[in-house]
Amino acid sequence: MTVQSEPLVRKYSENGITTLTLNQPEKRNSLSMAMLEALSATLDEVASDTDTRVVVLAAAGHVFCAGHDLKEVREQFDSHDFQLALFNQCSKVMQQIVNLPKPVIARVAGVATAAGCQLVASCDLAVAADTARFATPGVNIGLFCSTPMVALSRNVSRKHAMEMLLTGEMIGAVKAERLGLVNQVVDEQHLDEMVYELARTIADKSGLTLKIGKEAFYRQLEMPLADAYEYTSKVMADNMMANDAQEGICAFLEKRKPDWQDR
Repeated sequence: MTVQSEPLVRKYSENGITTLTLNQPEKRNSLSMAMLEALSATLDEVASDTDTRVVVLAAAGHVFCAGHDLKEVREQFDSHDFQLALFNQCSKVMQQIVNLPKPVIARVAGVATAAGCQLVASCDLAVAADTARFATPGVNIGLFCSTPMVALSRNVSRKHAMEMLLTGEMIGAVKAERLGLVNQVVDEQHLDEMVYELARTIADKSGLTLKIGKEAFYRQLEMPLADAYEYTSKVMADNMMANDAQEGICAFLEKRKPDWQDR
């Protein structure tokens, strides 16, 4: 099978974990319009897949994602409509990840720059190889990373986000962990082991509970304190009426493993 005939995004599911792999290593897994459309369509499939509890977002080759395809961008220099459509499509995909009713773990090996760094920041969790590197280098080419800034500034402190955005300099995985961009940094040889250990831990939970919790997490972040407590109190009361919550409490009290029904 030739590279051209392979899907831009590979999908593999097993034991409640679905792995989505950006599959254009010869183009550094750049977020061309075609790649974004393929990723969007695959995320739509996963959103309605009742067997999937956790998603792992990975990439083929030695680069996680180098951001937008600058050759494609250059070919469309005269088309404001294309540029707007491209950045709107990218923003749509990032919001799909946040709104996906399953937790998403970024498996980061290699470089994640510009929209690739945005992709990592948009995932719920991220595990990086110790050799991974991150940057928002748009300022170096006269194109400020304004859309990557949205996800970045919601994950790291303002001053650290501004430093990355204003300097465009690369940071290593250890610093990325310290800033809060990634959860864990591991030896590259153990990356899959750690990613899938984390994924299996999450996949062992109730799918309904994960969906409720993820949605509530992001909604309450943007609320004033009192509104957040009012909203989450209702969420918990509604959650308590679910079969899985009652089953989980009974299983805990009876010292047995719960039988999740995802309802």
